[in-house]
Amino acid sequence: MPPPLHHVPLGRIPFSAAAALQSHLVSLFLASKSPSASHSPPPPTLLTAEFPPTYTLGRRERTLTSSQASHLSTSGRASVVPTLRGGQTTFHGPGQLTGYLILDLKTHALSPRCYIRLLEDSVIGTLAHYGIRGFTTADPGVWTSAERKICAVGVHMRRNVTSYGVGLNVNTNLWWFDRIVACGLEGKQATSLLREGVEGETVAGVAGVWAGVLADRLGIEVREAKATDVMAAMAAVAAESGTASQPVSQPAEKAGSVE
Repeated sequence: MPPPLHHVPLGRIPFSAAAALQSHLVSLFLASKSPSASHSPPPPTLLTAEFPPTYTLGRRERTLTSSQASHLSTSGRASVVPTLRGGQTTFHGPGQLTGYLILDLKTHALSPRCYIRLLEDSVIGTLAHYGIRGFTTADPGVWTSAERKICAVGVHMRRNVTSYGVGLNVNTNLWWFDRIVACGLEGKQATSLLREGVEGETVAGVAGVWAGVLADRLGIEVREAKATDVMAAMAAVAAESGTASQPVSQPAEKAGSVE
């Protein structure tokens, strides 16, 4: 049976810090696939966080003009960061649960398409916990109506190792989404648990519910882990195997992105 899902609640941290931790986890997964590997892969790991205002660019929209970058930065109030996830520009910030899931699809007998469906279904199950009906459409993500999107889904896969994941709006200031065509979808709006009538919920609380639903969908247990413990364990494995952290952004065979 696969090991339990290690849920690492990071709290409010910079996007760059979560991205660095994600990158190192991916590197350890990839290194474990080598025929000469001396260590097992890490357990499936879920990083949940709440970022300062940050616009991330997907693979289809990684180059901006200076005027576009200036518009998004909102006079320095928001960061603008290119990423390898699928899709186009989206927003992450206070009041939004950002979840990055790092695992090996083969370990869990998942195809890329089934993996995306699993992420979406876990969000739908989480919304149901709060009395909200969520569903999927021909467009990516999870919706509460044909016009209102509550959760973005964008991932990257390299040799069946996943990274990135979801952005679920809990009590986000939706003004930030007015500055972009979120995920390239004209005429659509962002919504949140708060806008859908769910009051008093925190990102950390919703993250705990989602981690449990996600583990249930994977058919494994969930175990909460501290970021310091995870980083110490990764450092020990890296030292033992001589593995250096390789940024997930490096080109690689069989790499792919999906939104």
